[in-house]
Amino acid sequence: MSPEARKEVLAQPGVDAGVEHEPPRQVDPVAAPAEEADEAGLRPRALAEFVGQGQLTEHLRIVIEAALKRDQPADHLLFAGPPGLGKTSLAGIVATELGVGLRVTSGPVLVRAGDLAALLTDLHEGDVLFIDEIHRMHRAVEEILYPAMEDFQLDILIGKGPTARSIRLDLPHFTLVGATTRTGLVAGPLRDRFGFVGRLDLYDPVELEAIVLRSAGILGVPIDPEGARRIAERSRGTPRIANRLLKRVRDFVEVRAEGTITAEAAVAGLEVFGVDALGLDKVDRAILDVLCTRFAGRPVGLTTLAQCIGEEPDTIEDAYEPYLLQQGLLQRTARGRMAGPRAWTHLGIPPVEATLL
Repeated sequence: MSPEARKEVLAQPGVDAGVEHEPPRQVDPVAAPAEEADEAGLRPRALAEFVGQGQLTEHLRIVIEAALKRDQPADHLLFAGPPGLGKTSLAGIVATELGVGLRVTSGPVLVRAGDLAALLTDLHEGDVLFIDEIHRMHRAVEEILYPAMEDFQLDILIGKGPTARSIRLDLPHFTLVGATTRTGLVAGPLRDRFGFVGRLDLYDPVELEAIVLRSAGILGVPIDPEGARRIAERSRGTPRIANRLLKRVRDFVEVRAEGTITAEAAVAGLEVFGVDALGLDKVDRAILDVLCTRFAGRPVGLTTLAQCIGEEPDTIEDAYEPYLLQQGLLQRTARGRMAGPRAWTHLGIPPVEATLL
C-alpha cells in the first residue's frame, strides 16, 4: 500500500481518531541484546532452548521448517493454556526461527477497527504479529481480522452516509500468533482460521528443575540440583512461578544464608515467603481453612467464600481454584465448594463428615 493511501485511511474519523492507545511493541528477535535479570531475559530464544511441551515443540518445528523450505510465512498459530506456561515465549521463538520481525499487542488494546488497521498496514512481509489474550478482542475488530488472515486484504469504509466508499487494501503476508487462556471464549470462525492450534500443559517437576537450573545460570545464582528440585516441586507446574520463586530464594540466601541455594536454604526461603510443600500460598491455605474449619466440610458458595477471605470471586475462580482442583484439595458441587480429601491431610485436621443441609 502506498504511503498516500495509508495516510488517507488513518486520517478517517473511524480510524484511530483522537484517542490514544498503547502502541504495539516492536521486537527484533533475531538480534536481541543480553538483558538484565528480569522475566524477559529468562525467556528461551530458540526451540532448542525451550524446555518441556515436547509434542507441541516437535509439531511447531515441522511447521517452521516447512515454511522456511517454501520461503513463505508460516501458517497462523494459536497457543492455548493456563498463564505462565510459555505462550509468549513461543511467539518470540517462532519469529526468531523464521528470521523475521515480531510485533506484540493484546486483545484488550485493540478497541476499534482502526487500531487493527493501523497495526496490519505497518507490518512487513513475513512478520509475526502476536496478539495475547486474543479471546478478549472486540467482535468488530475480530471481523476485520478474518479477511486479513485468509486473503491478506483489509476492507476499510471511508466516510459516512451517501458519500461513504469501501476500499480494499493489500497486506503483506504475515503470520498471526494468538494466545489465549480460555479457548472456549475464542469465536469459532476465528479459531477455524488458525492453521495450527497447540495446547500447553502444566510442567512436571523434572522439567521445572531444568528450567530453574537454566534461569539460575542466567541470573548468576549459585544453586545445586537439590535446591532446584525443591523450588520446582513448589512451582505449581508453571515456569513463571518457578522463576519467581527462584528470585525470592535468591534474595533470601543473599541476606540470610551464604549465597548458595541448597535444598535446606530453598525450603527455608520458601517458608519465609509463605510457600508450603505443595506450592500453596497464604490465600490458598485461607480457602482450605475456611472450608475445613469454619464450615466444617459443608458446601460453601463462591461469594461467601470470597467474603470470608477478602478476595474477589473472579480472582478465586480464575487464579486459585484451578490448582486446588487439580491437586484434589477442593471440589465443586451443585451446592457449592467443598474441601477435597487431601485438604484435611495437608492442613493436619481430622476429616469431618460433611452435612449437606
